[in-house]
Amino acid sequence: MTETPQPLQAQARQPGREQEMAPRPDYEPRHPGCGRLDGRVALITGGDSGIGRAAAVAMAREGASAIAFAYLNEHEDARETAGLIEREGAEALPMVGDIGDEAFCQEAVRQTVERFGRLDILVNNAAEQHEVDDLSELEASQLERTFRTNVFGYFFMTKAALPHLRDGAAIINTTSITAYQGHRTLIDYSATRGAIVSFTRSMAQALVNRGIRVNAVAPGPIWTPLIPASFDPDHVARHGSNAPMRRAGQPNEVAPCYVFLASDDSSYMTGQVLHPNGGTIVGS
Repeated sequence: MTETPQPLQAQARQPGREQEMAPRPDYEPRHPGCGRLDGRVALITGGDSGIGRAAAVAMAREGASAIAFAYLNEHEDARETAGLIEREGAEALPMVGDIGDEAFCQEAVRQTVERFGRLDILVNNAAEQHEVDDLSELEASQLERTFRTNVFGYFFMTKAALPHLRDGAAIINTTSITAYQGHRTLIDYSATRGAIVSFTRSMAQALVNRGIRVNAVAPGPIWTPLIPASFDPDHVARHGSNAPMRRAGQPNEVAPCYVFLASDDSSYMTGQVLHPNGGTIVGS
């Protein structure tokens, strides 16, 4: 595939809405499922749209019996995602709340286990990002908000889930190419993504003796609602053009990483990071 510029567009709020994007991101799995996640229950944060939606639908197609997902306030996207999960034959449980609030994370896990009787896969995926041209513009309120969503939320959700995870369970964290390269205008966001790489490696060591694997995915420039919600229209139109493949990736090009890390196909992997980023070589 070659470079495919996006139309000029922007959204004035975060999180962005998939409903408002043009073209819409491609979430549809490209292949039939083969039962790699038969009977498993997953909880995905930020599962209403973008990479989270694509991962949810892909896991449902691979035989997961239920997908619970948390989202902030994108109700239309969440309703659509629930329908897509159910179309694949799995049950869906949308839950609205802020993962930066530890009480909500505890409640989301409680609802999931109460409804489905188990929890096998946790995907920490929700995130936010805000541009600043200079560090002097980065106010304490934004710094705290970005870390609360992108780091605290991952800690809170993992802490709440751990009592329910058993031998063979998987935790998958979304980090970013910016954890390895940095980003001139996404200073606090990049710092949070670096923290998640370290969190992944630390938790992998802490949980290996319990048989719980912890890995991560570090996407590059992917066409998700976070992009028009974060950047000006000119940047959005060029999104992904600097990658070696000269285009933005689609969520369904990232979702297979989550299925792989959740399944027994990755049974000899923990503490690792996969890099669907359009060909950019990054350090480990």
